[in-house]
Amino acid sequence: MASRRPTTIAGYIRAAPRESQPHLRRLYAILKSVAPGAMEAIKWGTPFFVEPRFLFAFSAHKVHLNFAPMAAGLEPFRKELQPHQTTRNFLQIPYDQPLPEDLVRRIAERRLRQVRQRKDDAFW
Repeated sequence: MASRRPTTIAGYIRAAPRESQPHLRRLYAILKSVAPGAMEAIKWGTPFFVEPRFLFAFSAHKVHLNFAPMAAGLEPFRKELQPHQTTRNFLQIPYDQPLPEDLVRRIAERRLRQVRQRKDDAFW
C-alpha cells in the first residue's frame, strides 16, 4: 500500500498492489450492488460496509484478498466454501484464481438479511 492512507474505498483499491486491483474492483462492485445504501468507510485501514451495523469488509494482501462477512455470514456456506481457503471470519481469494462471484454475492446477501433482522444495537 502507498505511504499515504486512503480515505475512500476507491482510493484503497487504487493504492493496493496492481495484481490485486481487478479482484478488488469486482468484489467492491458486487458488495455495492448487494448493499447500495450501506455507508462505506475505511476503518482500521480496511474497507467496511456498515448499515448501521458492520455488514462486511475486505482487504488486500500480497497474493490474496480477504472477504470478511463475519463467522455468522460464512457459516451457512461452509460446505460450498470447502474448496476455498477460509478462517472463522474470512474467505481468502488468491489473485491467480477466479473470484467466486456467485458465492460472494449469496454470502453478502445473506449477511445483509442477518444484520437487518437484528434487534440489538451492537456494531459487530
